[in-house]
Amino acid sequence: MEEKDEHGGVDELSPEVLRRALKAFKKRLKLTSLDEESRLGYSPLTGTASGVSAIQPPNKYPNAVWEELHRQGKVRNIGHGLYELVKPRN
Repeated sequence: MEEKDEHGGVDELSPEVLRRALKAFKKRLKLTSLDEESRLGYSPLTGTASGVSAIQPPNKYPNAVWEELHRQGKVRNIGHGLYELVKPRN
């Protein structure tokens, strides 16, 4: 069930929306990396990884969602509308 904000609109920054947006971001990043690797003739034997580290986030979610995920430290805005996934520190 969607929560309404004080203006009658859907609360776009609910934890569930943020979770789904981050999941969509990770999926797009993975697919973009796989696509890039297939174009370069990637060989799993050489251990060469994709050079893709940042992407334009899915436009299904508003910019406020990506700004909130950036504020939470889950993605990093590297400029020009591109974001990269922040790797957790061990």
